[in-house]
Amino acid sequence: MPIYLEVDEIYNLACPAAPIHYQYNPIKTIKTNVLGAINTLGIAKRVRAKILQASTSEVYGDPDVHPQKESYWGRVNPIGLRSCYDEGKRAAECLMMDYHRHNNVPVKIVRIFNAYGPRMALNDGRVISKFIVSALKGEEITVYGDGSQTRSFCYVDDLIEGMITMMATEPHITGPINLGNPQELTILELAELVIRLTDSRSRIVFRPLPADDPKHRCPDITLARQLLGWSPTVPLEEGLKKTIAYFRQILFE
Repeated sequence: MPIYLEVDEIYNLACPAAPIHYQYNPIKTIKTNVLGAINTLGIAKRVRAKILQASTSEVYGDPDVHPQKESYWGRVNPIGLRSCYDEGKRAAECLMMDYHRHNNVPVKIVRIFNAYGPRMALNDGRVISKFIVSALKGEEITVYGDGSQTRSFCYVDDLIEGMITMMATEPHITGPINLGNPQELTILELAELVIRLTDSRSRIVFRPLPADDPKHRCPDITLARQLLGWSPTVPLEEGLKKTIAYFRQILFE
C-alpha cells in the first residue's frame, strides 16, 4: 500500500546486510532493494525531499582494484549466491541517479564498508558479532579459507556522522561516496584480536571459503575527506572494546 508522508529528508537503509540473512530469502532481498528504492524515491519526488541511499561496498564485488575508489565499477557475479544483495544495491544506485537526472530528485549515495558497534543482534551473522559472541561463550571461532582475506571495519558512530554530513551537502554532491575505515586487517588477525580483547580461551578453526567471498575489501576515502571533511575517528580496538562490552552485558547480565 502507498505510504503518504510529508518529510524533508529520507534515509533509505532498508535491507539485511549479513549473507546469512539476505541469502535466507534472496527474492525478498532484491525486492527490498529495488522496490524499496522505487517507493522511497516516489515519496521523495512527490514531497521534494532529499534522499540518501545506504549502498554498500558489496557493489565492488570481489575487486581487482585495491583499495576501492568510487570510480571503480566493480567485479560482481550477477548469478551468484550474493548477487541478490550486491546487484540489488547496484540497481538501487541506478534508480537513484535516474530519478535525479530525469526528475530532479536530490539524491545522496554512500557506500558503507562493514559497519559494526553496540546493538548489533546476537544472530547478526557478520564477522565481528560472530567472533565476539563465540569468544565470550568460549566456543570455537570459525575462519573461512586461510584467514588471509582482508576487511576494513567502521564504527557505527563514525558511520552515522558520515551519513548526516553527506545529507547536508550541496545538491550537486550526489555521490557515490565511500564511508569506511581504511585501516585494513586480515580476518585471522581480527579473530586473534577479539580473542585477546575478550581474554577468551576459544580456539580458531578453519573452514572452506564460501563462494564469491571477496578476498580484499578496503575503501579509498579520498572523496569523503575532500567533499565531506569526514574520516573515521574511532580506532578498531576502541570500537571492539565497546562492542564486546555490549555483547557481554546481553549474554551474561
